[in-house]
Amino acid sequence: MPLSISHFPFPISHFPVPSTVSNSTTRASNAWPAAIRALRHRNFRLYFAGQAISTLGSWIQQVALAWLIYRLTGSAALLGVATFAALLPQLLVGPLAGAWIDRHDKRRLLILVQGLLGIQAIGLAVLTALNAIGPTLILCMSALLGVLNAFDTPLRQSLLSRFVGHQDDLPNALALNATLFNSSRFIGPPLAGLLLGFSNEAVCFSLNALSYLGLLLGLLLIRMEPSPRAQGSMSSVFREGLAYITADSTIRLLIISVMMVNLTASSYAVLLPVFAKDIFAGDATTLGWLWGAAGCGSLVAALFLATRQALPGLVSVIMAGAIASTLALLVFAASSQLTLSLLAMAVLGFGISTSNVGTNMLLQSLTPEQLRGRVVSFYTSTRFGFDAIGGLLAGLLATRFGAPLTLALAGAVLLVYCLWLFPRQRRLGVRIKAS
Repeated sequence: MPLSISHFPFPISHFPVPSTVSNSTTRASNAWPAAIRALRHRNFRLYFAGQAISTLGSWIQQVALAWLIYRLTGSAALLGVATFAALLPQLLVGPLAGAWIDRHDKRRLLILVQGLLGIQAIGLAVLTALNAIGPTLILCMSALLGVLNAFDTPLRQSLLSRFVGHQDDLPNALALNATLFNSSRFIGPPLAGLLLGFSNEAVCFSLNALSYLGLLLGLLLIRMEPSPRAQGSMSSVFREGLAYITADSTIRLLIISVMMVNLTASSYAVLLPVFAKDIFAGDATTLGWLWGAAGCGSLVAALFLATRQALPGLVSVIMAGAIASTLALLVFAASSQLTLSLLAMAVLGFGISTSNVGTNMLLQSLTPEQLRGRVVSFYTSTRFGFDAIGGLLAGLLATRFGAPLTLALAGAVLLVYCLWLFPRQRRLGVRIKAS
């Protein structure tokens, strides 16, 4: 793909800064360390606190649901299908959701979606407690969760710029948001393993339902003007966003990188219950530690990215993340020692998060405010949609060839992509610097 310099349809350097940002607020930013500078904004602090509670509950539910599926069926293929059902709506609905989001008040929409997510978790808890859950209902509930997340993720991501109110603080807000997600990913899975040890999956689902109250309260306390709305029909708004993405080679290559990393490296998540039970002869606690190791690596990646301010340097960081993911996949696939596998999971979590979060920081920093909801929705639909496709393929291949060989194949495919990307990443960095 040629990477010749082309002009963005909107000047990159001319981002609107809300007039509500006063000189005193700007001076107050000096009191906050650079690594957490976005927290100086009241609205972002309220969002951050509520999201911390909500994200922890989501990770507890995700691990409990994976364990429930494998406990009931013992099927690696069904693990892949359930993940596919939960993530496919991101790929199919996500781009259209972005156009719909940009035409409405994002904060009100997010409050509505959070409430619906809480109801979904309550339904899952009740069905499990009554022993009325089975493969068909699990797939239906996973698909419903996927549809809601197709709106929830781009809504939260595109609102971050409004919560901080200052374009210079947006990359830090994105990195802190990723830190929050990965902190919960580090804490949530081991906690879920402990909860499953003395309770059951229904308790985990109930805790997730309660956790949505945290973000709902934060959103209700936030004070901000309604977000600007895109004008025109759904189709014209969607076409405008698609034209922006396809016309620029930088945006295209960043989206392709997200596609490849999540198609291959992120497929590990589907197979972790198989490794925990069959390879390491463990239980739900073992699964929690494997998830937690990956979350630890992701947390380190997010903390690292929170300290970075120069955008061109992120290109090399994204490349390094893809290479780290490749090596970790190959090591994990070949290992039968739990200690080495935990280390490989930590490196894999670091690599995937570095690539995904770094790409998100670049995309949102390069995108004009009026197009951000649509660009974020394309990013999230690619990230989670190809995660779904990779998970489905991994589950099906593991049923036939085994989980270790499946992950080794994923690592080999990602290695080929890294070799293709390597000569292009320097030109990409130069172009972003010129922008």
